[in-house]
Amino acid sequence: MVETNDYQMAIDLLCCHLGLSEEEAKKQLGISSEDKTQKRIIETQSALMGLNHDK
Repeated sequence: MVETNDYQMAIDLLCCHLGLSEEEAKKQLGISSEDKTQKRIIETQSALMGLNHDK
């Protein structure tokens, strides 16, 4: 993930100074893969619901 590489220093700082796991640090920075996956699911569901409403 390119975005993670952009934030690696911030992730490392959160892990070292706050004792967070890498995934917790990513969540704090808003770059968690879980968050992105959930957003994509919601967007897809919304798009599909929009298609159903047009009929």
